[in-house]
Amino acid sequence: MVLMTLLAAAIGLQAVSTDPPRPTVRAGVLPEDVRLDGRMEEPAWASAESIDDLTMVEPVQGAAPTARTEVRVLAGAKAIVIGIVCHDPQPDRIVSYTNARDADLENEDHVGIVLDTSQDGRSGYVFVVNPRGARYDALIEDGTGENSEWDGIWEAAATITATGWSVEMRIPITTLKFKRGLGTWNFNVQRRLQRLQETTRWASPILDYSLTQMSRAGVLTHLPAFDLGIGAELRPAIRGGAETPEPGAPLEGDRQVSLDATQRLGANVLGSLTINTDFAETEVDTRRTNLTRFPLFFPEKRTFFLQGADIFNFGLGLDEDVIPFFSRRIGLVGDTAVPIAIGGKVNGRVGRTQVGALAVRTRAVDDLAPDTGLGVVRIKQNVLAESSVGAIATFGDPLGQSGSWLAGADMNLQTSSFRGDKNFAVGVWGLAAGRAELAGDGTAAGFTVDYPNDLWEVDLTMMRIGDAFQPSLGFVPRIGIYRYNFDAEYKPRVAWRGVRQMFFEQSYSLVTNLQGVWESYDVFTAPFNWQFESGDRVEFNVVPTGEQLPVPFVIDDVVLAPGAYHWTRYRAEVEAASKRRFSGQVSWWFGGFYDGTLDEVEVSGTWNPSPLVTFTFSGERNVGRLPAGDFAQTLIGVRTRFNFSSDLQLNSFVQYDDESQSVGSNTRLRWTFNPAGDLFVIYNHNIRDLTDRWSFDSNQLLIKLQYAFRY
Repeated sequence: MVLMTLLAAAIGLQAVSTDPPRPTVRAGVLPEDVRLDGRMEEPAWASAESIDDLTMVEPVQGAAPTARTEVRVLAGAKAIVIGIVCHDPQPDRIVSYTNARDADLENEDHVGIVLDTSQDGRSGYVFVVNPRGARYDALIEDGTGENSEWDGIWEAAATITATGWSVEMRIPITTLKFKRGLGTWNFNVQRRLQRLQETTRWASPILDYSLTQMSRAGVLTHLPAFDLGIGAELRPAIRGGAETPEPGAPLEGDRQVSLDATQRLGANVLGSLTINTDFAETEVDTRRTNLTRFPLFFPEKRTFFLQGADIFNFGLGLDEDVIPFFSRRIGLVGDTAVPIAIGGKVNGRVGRTQVGALAVRTRAVDDLAPDTGLGVVRIKQNVLAESSVGAIATFGDPLGQSGSWLAGADMNLQTSSFRGDKNFAVGVWGLAAGRAELAGDGTAAGFTVDYPNDLWEVDLTMMRIGDAFQPSLGFVPRIGIYRYNFDAEYKPRVAWRGVRQMFFEQSYSLVTNLQGVWESYDVFTAPFNWQFESGDRVEFNVVPTGEQLPVPFVIDDVVLAPGAYHWTRYRAEVEAASKRRFSGQVSWWFGGFYDGTLDEVEVSGTWNPSPLVTFTFSGERNVGRLPAGDFAQTLIGVRTRFNFSSDLQLNSFVQYDDESQSVGSNTRLRWTFNPAGDLFVIYNHNIRDLTDRWSFDSNQLLIKLQYAFRY
């Protein structure tokens, strides 16, 4: 009854909300002679309508910005170009270190624009550039979230001047999916002045809203009729190389030709085909320690699966507890790659309906995985102003187990007009899955109530997962449980000298079995978490925790006996602001752990000695002392980026962990010699037995060339 009342309230609020008119800007005509150099010197820029009224979001909501920003848009049949001038009274203090593609530009001066090309208020694209021309892009998911693994074809050029800096972005129309016939798109722009920790925005400059909240964006008008040609793209790729897979093995040659092809089935629907899919350029996963009884989650990084990935998202508040479709189940079994022979995908939007479908055929790998077919279908219908209802279904099993299926439905009711201008959401979902050899309860269901705003952020989540709910193409780390989560965070922005914001957080989590007997709990408390005007932060946490082990639990050869355990953990954390050339964070978890103690020290940092090179490092050291025995874990990662330009980078990622006693390095050169063409050179090298004498384990050299032909 309570849930139905909340649903009715959300529907009612969306139906009667009256929002102020959104700001608009008119796109100018894009001539052929606009040169992308970041200077905006062509006459067309002067004749285009300008946005010059950005408003401060923080530190003082509604205040005038420290420096003026001017934004203009030119649109033609085949591309749109956005020009932005960022005035700065102290250009010598601009914070900008990197030229790298997809770097974390949140830590530097930058400007970002968002485009909702369907005007559905829920989806779109993010494009961000810093003063050195480094580019970041992402898909907008479910109205506010970002999928930063997506990479589109676009260009940017920036220049630092005596009065600040300016940037030009050129986005080909073929990079975007959009609703045909629209003369307007939702549009917004935001600027970050990092040394002052200042954010300014054009539309909806309110702390409760984010740049990616497309329902609160402004409007870009007077767009022309875009020319998509026949809407086809062919991206052939050639890969060659050699490897020594193990000590003493002969050198093995490797070569492969692959093809990715796309065809627009409408301005807002894309069909894709992949043959002999190759993922050589995908960066290796970051190694992690695991002190739990359950598997860790690693995100998808492969390009083919990232295109249109936002449509396959399911439910609200599920996080990593239930993911009905997890694309890493395709083409990977554990750490072993399974070749994809052929795959097809359709994704896009037809009216108010979002559609996604994927079917893949994988090749057999020895006794690990047979030749098999796998697939997923997702449909989501937009309802009301910001809400949706949907369904999902999957088929197939990576290991060839028969009778594998999943089906489910979800409803997300969201509004950004709760109590006038607050965000509020209610989500409900249900799933069922089966496989021939599984017996038991193969269902899962849950709901979430979420109030995500700047001063108060509160959410309540409950889910039930059956003891046989094991979807073959999903990620469900824990089955046969009820899970209850309640989080409340109070985040006042105080008028204390030097303090920007305080965070007071309480988070309660309880997991029981299906009979209601508790299995796990924790109470996360943040009595002290301050962010200073400098961007530095300090935090202290207290976390009472409990775990009931049904069977023995092994950590690094230390065996914990079944039974109930209760302990309290503490954390002290210090973070240095990323606006500096050297920044980082140190966290120390200490206190109880089962029937003993555990110290966890995590260190991460970034050093930018020059725009050419960036060093990022991370380290973790866990030392456990238990009656059953002691254990220690060490993990180290060092990433070096040589940023020759935004189109030429050399990255090396070296990792070590003492569990495998191995050092692994993944070195990648990426040269984007043309907006549609890339050359990759990848070298992987592994050595082990460091405590005795370093010995060779394996190495691999790969070269890949790809180019997109658009018609």
